Amino acid sequence: MSQPRTHHCEHTIEVAAPARRVFDLIVDVGRWPETFPPTVHVEHVERSGTEEHIRIWATANDEVKAWTSRRFLDHERLRVRFRQEVSQPPVAAMGGEWIVEEISATESRVRLLHDFRAVADDPEKTAWIEQAVDRNSGAELAALRTAAEQAEAGADLLLTFEDTVELTGGGIKDAYAFVNEADLWPERLPHVADTVMTEDAPGVQTLEMETRSPDGSTHTTGSVRICFPHDRIVYKQLRTPALMKAHTGRWLFQEDERGARITSVHTVVLNEEAVPTVLGPDASLADARAFVRNALSRNSTTTMEHAVAHARGLGA
Repeated sequence: MSQPRTHHCEHTIEVAAPARRVFDLIVDVGRWPETFPPTVHVEHVERSGTEEHIRIWATANDEVKAWTSRRFLDHERLRVRFRQEVSQPPVAAMGGEWIVEEISATESRVRLLHDFRAVADDPEKTAWIEQAVDRNSGAELAALRTAAEQAEAGADLLLTFEDTVELTGGGIKDAYAFVNEADLWPERLPHVADTVMTEDAPGVQTLEMETRSPDGSTHTTGSVRICFPHDRIVYKQLRTPALMKAHTGRWLFQEDERGARITSVHTVVLNEEAVPTVLGPDASLADARAFVRNALSRNSTTTMEHAVAHARGLGA
């Protein structure tokens, strides 16, 4: 019986940034959800200076997939080898390598190599994987170039902040359930007009939400949420408002000797080009940072306050 065929592909891009800067972005998987469009969430299982074990949730052909990988970091040669330990069908095996080559002091070339096998060596499954790898590799390399070149230009487009609401008189599990049950938000939250939520796999949700602004207007966002009962819910917006190129967040549910609390953490990459259109021709990047922070903080704090009230009501 013949062995399943191993397929190989390579994608390449040139970047107007030093090779070391580009390599550092590839190494820093904590920033991948903000940097790479397909990546929803990444967690370290274990790591050392040259090797790490990570778990990744990402979209592939509009489906959410999760897998664990080993990465081997060569800081001298600017290479990162990776190999999936647990793949998801239709992928039977997947690996590859990031290679960063110096063109000049301010320019570099990135090569992204993949090798893979399809389940049962099925032609349709192979075509699905090829399409997903091609789409994701193109998106990742383009986003990597943008992030590296913006960092090189000194653009301050990254915004991270958090808000916390104390939870007294209620249970942390009930507060978690309130945030987890986003399909009920239209009847529970004043700023949510409508939601459509699906959960095809336990703990992996897709959420389309129509949100009301204080002026009465609405906007629609689409997110993927990864739920870890009753500890945290992490999410990434795949469809963002105009002022944001990327938006990721975390709902954290914590309980210790100091009490219980809910924390909302937002990380945003601002869309500088949209600032004049959305906020007016005289608006600055600082204005955009303040606007986005106020809007997101207002809505997430409202959600947390209602979650606390809900938990208190159940505990009464």
